[in-house]
Amino acid sequence: MTRDLDEPARNELGQLVQRTARMLRRANLSELEPYGLSPHQSRALGVVSRHGADGSLRLSTVAEHLDIAPRSATEVIDALEERGLVRRTPDPADRRAVLISLTDDGRALRRRLDRARARRSDEVFGALTTKEQQVLRDLLVRVLDHGRVAGD
Repeated sequence: MTRDLDEPARNELGQLVQRTARMLRRANLSELEPYGLSPHQSRALGVVSRHGADGSLRLSTVAEHLDIAPRSATEVIDALEERGLVRRTPDPADRRAVLISLTDDGRALRRRLDRARARRSDEVFGALTTKEQQVLRDLLVRVLDHGRVAGD
């Protein structure tokens, strides 16, 4: 593979991406703080919102999407259930399994968090034009896809 950037520039590129990720992570933490949510809980709400809209999301699927052990997913879902943000229902197709879905409160909170994330994104990436933002998005997707193929 040909490298057009010299080593210092390649190192700087990685550092810039890491600094941007840290900035976004700090902003995310401050947005979650008023709701008493951890980043794992927020991500789990997002997974259930996106993939469990029909109420058919199994706990194992939550764990898979979060890339965590099923036991850890159980702990995250337990905490969300205690707060009334998700509910468990028996899986009619498999008595041993339960299905996870958002409650009305969980959906409302997810919408608030999504709006806050969109505002933060506007603030962080507002220095870029819409076209530049799309190019950056496409490039980051390509980098992440390459990382998965290369063994992540």
